[in-house]
Order: sequence, then C-alpha cells, then structure tokens
Amino acid sequence: MAYAQQQLGHYPAALLYLSFAQARQPRVRTWRQMVALAAQHRLVGYPATWQQELRVQAQRYYYPGLQVLLGGAVVGAIWLLLWRRRSLRGAWVGYAAYVGLLGGYLHFLRPAPTGLVARSGAALMAGPGAGAAWLSTAAMGDRLPVLGQQDIWYRVQWQQRVAFVRAADLLVVE
Repeated sequence: MAYAQQQLGHYPAALLYLSFAQARQPRVRTWRQMVALAAQHRLVGYPATWQQELRVQAQRYYYPGLQVLLGGAVVGAIWLLLWRRRSLRGAWVGYAAYVGLLGGYLHFLRPAPTGLVARSGAALMAGPGAGAAWLSTAAMGDRLPVLGQQDIWYRVQWQQRVAFVRAADLLVVE
C-alpha cells in the first residue's frame, strides 16, 4: 500500500503505511525508505543516523527478548519455589536482581508511540488550549514523539521542547 500511495504522489499516506509496517515489524530498510521520503518533502522527525538505525534494531528484537526474559523469570520462580527449603538467600537475591533487570528492560527499552501530523498547517502550541502561545506550524507528515494526552491535545516533543497539538491533527502510531 505504501508503494502504491507513493506512486500516486500521496506521501502522507505512504508515510502512514510505512509507519504501521515499522511499528508491526521494525526493519532498517523500512526506516531508510521513510527517511528518503521525508527528506524528499523536507519533513522533520526522521533522523538518518546510525543511532536511529541501532534503535530500530533494538525495537526489532524487543518482544522476542522480552519473551525470553519473562520465560527465565517463570523458570526461576518455579525452581525457587520447588527447592524452597534448600535455596540459599543468595538465590533469592539473584532472582530479585533478575526481576529488577526485567523491569528496567520493560521501562527503558519499550517502543515509544509516535504521531504523524495528519493535516497541513497543524498548530504546535505551548499549552493544551487554543489560548496558549503558538510555537510553530507542523507540515503534513511530520513525525513527533508522543509524550502523553491531555483532553483533546497530545503532548509531543518538538525541537527538544514540549509542545501540544490537537488530537484531530495527529495520527498516533504505537
């Protein structure tokens, strides 16, 4: 679908389909295609750096890694419960450290939701309201990391700052 939309000249739809594919199965090749399309239309939020490609690889293996870590936690818990009387205190401390590592993996490496600006001329505001100060205007297809939602506004990261954009102007890809 992304290829067809790109051939028709509908780059925002092509970026949306590529973003869905990237969220479902992260691939460096898909990311590079998104970067090339965004560079062609001068969009922001598509860094072409080796760090971003490393993030894409980490996202690719996030869920399989999580499955392995959770499986290890279950096996460790069963082993500790079966050998409860013979287990040493160090085994319980080691298991607690393992569960802490699992929590860190879940918290720090989880995929972050991003939003694609769906309307040209979407206003980026300093606060969640029409009376807030206007910061800038986003182009259709710009990619913004979503930090949260407040009423009908999404809190996004824009140029190392927090900005707000109306929910109707942003398509969130998780």
